[in-house]
Amino acid sequence: MNKKTGNLSQRLYLLRLLVRRNIKNQYYRSVIGVLWTVLNPLLNMIVMAFVFSAIFGRNGSELDYPIFILSGNIIFAVMRSSTSTSLTCLVGQRDMLQKTRVPIEIFPTSNVFSALVTFAFSFVALLIVAGFRALPIWNGTGASLFTFHWQIVLTVAILPALILFSLGISYFLSALYVFFRDIKHIYTVLLTLWNYLTPIFYTVSALKSELVSKIMVFNPMYHYVEGFRALLEGTIPSAMSWVAMYGFAAISLVIGWLFLQALKNKIAAYL
Repeated sequence: MNKKTGNLSQRLYLLRLLVRRNIKNQYYRSVIGVLWTVLNPLLNMIVMAFVFSAIFGRNGSELDYPIFILSGNIIFAVMRSSTSTSLTCLVGQRDMLQKTRVPIEIFPTSNVFSALVTFAFSFVALLIVAGFRALPIWNGTGASLFTFHWQIVLTVAILPALILFSLGISYFLSALYVFFRDIKHIYTVLLTLWNYLTPIFYTVSALKSELVSKIMVFNPMYHYVEGFRALLEGTIPSAMSWVAMYGFAAISLVIGWLFLQALKNKIAAYL
C-alpha cells in the first residue's frame, strides 16, 4: 500500500467516525433515538398538509398533497441540515485542528454525509406514506391517491448533485464563519427566505407573479425539488433539468472548495 492510498483510507475511516458521531450526537439521550428521523418528517408533513390544504386549499399539483409536501421537505432538509451544521464545524473542532494535521475539509464533508443518512430514513417515511396513499380507501371512487412508478428508482440520480451542491455551500460557510461570526445569524434569515422561495408547499404555476416564476429557475433548490417530484409522478426530468441540477452542483463545489483552500492556512490562526 503506497502513501497516497494509506492517507485516503485513513481519511475515509475518519469520515465514517465523524458521520457516526454526528448521528449519535443528534439523538443523544433521546428516548426513541434514530426513529425521530422517520417521525420528524411525518409530523411536519401532517402539520403542513393540514395548514396549507385544509385551511388554504390545495396546491394544484397532480401529486398527492401530503406526498408533495413531504418530498419537498426532505430534499430541502438535506441542504438546510448539512449547511447549518457545517457553518460552525471548524470552530467547534478548534482543539483538534490546532493539535493535529487533520484535513479541515473532512468536517463539513462529514456533516453533509450525516444529512444524507437522515435523508435515507426520511425517504423510508416517504415510502410509508406513499404506500398508505396508494391504498384505494381514501375516497369514494375506490381509486388510490398515489401510484408507484418505476421512475422512483431514478431518484438516487439526483442525490449526487444535491450532495455536491450542499458540500460547496458547506465548505464556503465553514471557512467564512471562522472570520465572520455574524454570518450565523444572517444565514438563518437567508435559509428562511430560501425556504419560502422554494416551492415546497405550493406550485410555481400557482404563483400570481410571472416575474417570480421566471426568477425561480435561478433557485438551485427549485430544480432539485421539482426533479425529485417529477420522478415520483412517473416523469423523467428534461435534459435541461439535469444540466441545471448538476451545473449548480459543480459551480457550488468549485467556489466552495477554492474559497476553503484560499483560507486554509489562515484558519488555524483565527480559531
